[in-house]
Amino acid sequence: MLKYEVPEEKRIRVIVDTDAACEADDPFAIAQALMSKKLDVRAVVAEHFGEAGSMEKSYQEILTILSCMEKDVPALRGEDGRLCETRGTAPSPAVEFLKEEALRQEEKPLFVLCLGAMTNVARALREYPQIKGKFTVIWIGCQDTEQNNPHIREFNSGNDIEAANFVLHSGIDLWLVPMKVYATMLISLAEIQRRIYPCGNIGKHLFENMVAYNRGPFAGWTAGESWSLGDNPAVGIAMHPGCGRFRMRPAPFVQEDTLCVEKEGAPLIRIYDDVDSRFILEDMMCKLEILYGARQA
Repeated sequence: MLKYEVPEEKRIRVIVDTDAACEADDPFAIAQALMSKKLDVRAVVAEHFGEAGSMEKSYQEILTILSCMEKDVPALRGEDGRLCETRGTAPSPAVEFLKEEALRQEEKPLFVLCLGAMTNVARALREYPQIKGKFTVIWIGCQDTEQNNPHIREFNSGNDIEAANFVLHSGIDLWLVPMKVYATMLISLAEIQRRIYPCGNIGKHLFENMVAYNRGPFAGWTAGESWSLGDNPAVGIAMHPGCGRFRMRPAPFVQEDTLCVEKEGAPLIRIYDDVDSRFILEDMMCKLEILYGARQA
């Protein structure tokens, strides 16, 4: 067990919004969030990743992670497609939960950690504009107007560009971790085997899921023996917002090719220029070792 407590006045409410079944990195961030005492995780909600049935796949992966960790945290289905496809449909359980949690009268601030597309948050803001100003979004996504890469389609913004621009320019409190930053969260498969695989059912799942994806047909972009745990900065920043350097800059506008440009009148948002990967990754691995160090099955 973790032999320390976090003072109640320093704890925050958290909703984790994740395309958990898309690649192999989201589960690591979900696990870290669920183990972190500062984070009062109110729900883990499923995000689509641009293909039919993908939201349901994410939902089932969330259930698997919660089972492996023996955590009793609500798992909720999100929007079953892009923002443009949701008109005329009832809001998803994830959207309704976000609205209810945002309007809850509670002293602990609310953070939404977005590890994929922005569809759920965009739908919530569109349906319930009164929640604006009631929560902070930490988003892993976007290229950067100062460092665009025309040879890469940024995945999270590209899975719902309309939703991305809706949220980016909504005027909410938004902390952005762009691709140039989240791509630096490097870890080797050997380190995952050595440090994480022995850590109970969740360690076994994290490692085997990673190895399986690394051999799969959609892993052509990977280097082969390493990975970028690019979603974990959302958790690290929620734990300690100063674990990276940031500037207040105009929100980027995402083009159809996911290159980002400046747009006149864009609201100022917090954009991170770097994060402390040692702090974030070592925190995750130490918590796994302390809490799940003996393989359960």
